[in-house]
Amino acid sequence: MSFISDSIIMFISQILFFGFGWLFFMRRLFKDYEVHHVMVQFIFSVTFALSCTMFELIIFEIMGFLDPGSRYFHWRLGLYSMLCMAVLILPFYIAYYAVGNTRFAPFYRNRLLTALVLWFVFIYFFWKLGDPFPILSRKHGILSIEQLISRVGVIGVTIIGVLSGFGAVNCPYNYMAIFTRNISDSDIYSLEKRIMQTVDMILAKKKRITLAEHESRKISATQEQKKSRMQFVWNMISGSNSSSENIGHLKNEVDALEELSRQLFLESVDMHATKDRIAYSRTLKGRYFNLMGYFFSLYCIWKIFICTINIVFDRVGKTDPVTRGFEILVNYLGFDVDVKFWSQHVSFFLVGIMIVTSIRGLLITLTKFFNAISSSKSSNAIVLCLAEVMGMYFVSSVVLMRMNVPAKYRLIITKVLGDLQFNFYHRWFDVIFLISALSSIGFLYVAHKHVPEKIS
Repeated sequence: MSFISDSIIMFISQILFFGFGWLFFMRRLFKDYEVHHVMVQFIFSVTFALSCTMFELIIFEIMGFLDPGSRYFHWRLGLYSMLCMAVLILPFYIAYYAVGNTRFAPFYRNRLLTALVLWFVFIYFFWKLGDPFPILSRKHGILSIEQLISRVGVIGVTIIGVLSGFGAVNCPYNYMAIFTRNISDSDIYSLEKRIMQTVDMILAKKKRITLAEHESRKISATQEQKKSRMQFVWNMISGSNSSSENIGHLKNEVDALEELSRQLFLESVDMHATKDRIAYSRTLKGRYFNLMGYFFSLYCIWKIFICTINIVFDRVGKTDPVTRGFEILVNYLGFDVDVKFWSQHVSFFLVGIMIVTSIRGLLITLTKFFNAISSSKSSNAIVLCLAEVMGMYFVSSVVLMRMNVPAKYRLIITKVLGDLQFNFYHRWFDVIFLISALSSIGFLYVAHKHVPEKIS
């Protein structure tokens, strides 16, 4: 294929990725908000398109699709564009919209200047990030691609390690029926009865507050008509003060009961969700996920063990899993297989699964996080922060995924990424994964122990 036809194919695929990112922004992230900025939507969609383009190029490397010179050009173009978004454009717009949400008038009036100052602060700390880590050599120039990828890689690999560690523990915890609480209809009925009793108490106390306030206003009106100052003072002391004191006490009780009702309502929602989860676990699909939960539990234990071995013995894998698997089949088990043919197809299948699961998992995580913390005022700044995380996540995924691609398919990837300390990023991932997994185990253990089996 010629360079022009290759570029047309890449451009069409990027348009499709951009359109998917645009729809995801409208249908999933901002479906509850009528007001949003087109620039924010455009930046998010461009970041998503560039992220998917890098994964697409990995698939093209394995398939041998497009001319090698074209792939190398689009690798560099996509990587430089993503780094420009992650380091220059996204941080500035995040600062700009964050300052727009502040109530401090001098910052709001000089939003552009304040955002520029905050961007320089980000660049300073971003650049200083490379000092504590052995990620660079002195031969790299200040404007070389290694300077940017190495720092983005540290942040991105940290994010990947945290999410992977938590996911490896949380996935079997959610899928396995052994961790599900036993919830009966009587438990739900008892809790809902307590909620109704609490609501009745709130209504009764609010009614008393309304009557007391009405009585207090009536006494005040009567006192104003009294001509005797002494009688006015006596009524104030004997009636009005005690009434106001009772009103304040009742309001405090109402606040406490409303907080209790909120907690009981959340517990009710959780119990209904648990009951639905129990019913789902009895279906064929639920039993499949329960079985997968046991599989992921074994994987989590194995991964924690391997990460510990890698950290203790300073070990980094030199061979991708596909090549290592065929070496075992041919050299140790005596199978006669076409290694060249099957390594390409198995690598394509394996990397394809990794790419799909990475994109799907990150989008689900971003959606949950956005829905949990966003508001009508902060939504634009938050979605840009998520785009920043997404960009660094996918750049770092390429750095880590390089090891899972056979050596003959990763020549251009290695050349584009430059002279990075790849072994450091794999060791750093092991450290972060181990910390995240062990912390998640401790957190879920404490949370599971503190959840009562039955609501009395």
